[in-house]
Amino acid sequence: MIVVTGGSGFVGKALITRLAQQGEPVRVLSASGKKAFAGLGQSVEVVQGNLYDAESLYRAMIGAHTVFHLASAQWWGKKRDLERIDIRGTQNVIAAGRSARIGRLVVLSHLGAASASAFTLLRVKGQVEEMVRTSGLAYTIFRSGIVFGQGDTFVNGIAQLLRANPFIFLQPAQGESLLHPLYIGDLIEALVRSMEHLDTVDQTLSIGGPEYMTFNEMVRTIMRVTKARRLIVPVPPWTLRAFANLLSRFFPYFPLTSQWLDLLAANRTAPMGALYDLFEMQPRRFEDTILTYMRGRPYRIELLRTLLRRRPRRIA
Repeated sequence: MIVVTGGSGFVGKALITRLAQQGEPVRVLSASGKKAFAGLGQSVEVVQGNLYDAESLYRAMIGAHTVFHLASAQWWGKKRDLERIDIRGTQNVIAAGRSARIGRLVVLSHLGAASASAFTLLRVKGQVEEMVRTSGLAYTIFRSGIVFGQGDTFVNGIAQLLRANPFIFLQPAQGESLLHPLYIGDLIEALVRSMEHLDTVDQTLSIGGPEYMTFNEMVRTIMRVTKARRLIVPVPPWTLRAFANLLSRFFPYFPLTSQWLDLLAANRTAPMGALYDLFEMQPRRFEDTILTYMRGRPYRIELLRTLLRRRPRRIA
């Protein structure tokens, strides 16, 4: 049995779909119940519950050989949400995993994560990594570059921000931060293959796509593909953070967030060719891939829908 937490998120949905297509037995811990995963086939079992309900966590994990822990508040959650979902939630997952005697815990982290980081998201992810390493469970930690795809938050968020102003795009500093974007399909393939690679047990794996690019290069590529030409205006990062915190009071899901800026605070790259060395995979290039789904997409409408979304009810 394979268990997935965070199954309603971008990576979680893609992973569950892939596992279900292969006919793998999958169990999903979800507060939404079965409706959120209807149509994925009978191989997907849904346990209604959350990360703070010890009974539902245990029921989800009993008999599992692999647990993919993907639940996170990394995009729109505030600091207290990161501490509640990522830190406390992981503590509960580890406790349930010990009780249920799971085979392995697989966690998705970020390149640059460190428990001593000055940036909240990277510090929290670093603390989560330390908890997993000292949990006593067999584990695999994937430190990934920016994950992009048709339903991602970061790259599609840039495309939405380009529609928020018809003339300019506010860029943190000179946009010189070096990124290592990774296509969602390649990440899912790596997660699935890791289950058969025993040499990935008790390892922290840094992975990214086939190319490095600065944030400025990423923005210009998205402008070219979506035909949204804007004047790029460098702005001090602290100014954008203050702007993002102000907007979040009125629009909880505005694409620009403090965590979004945390990922641009420093260079975040993995060794080139890591996916091939680990899993004999050839990852897909950024521009070639976004051309297949970003061109002609109605990002103005998506921006409006994003702004009108309500923050979900918080679970204590």
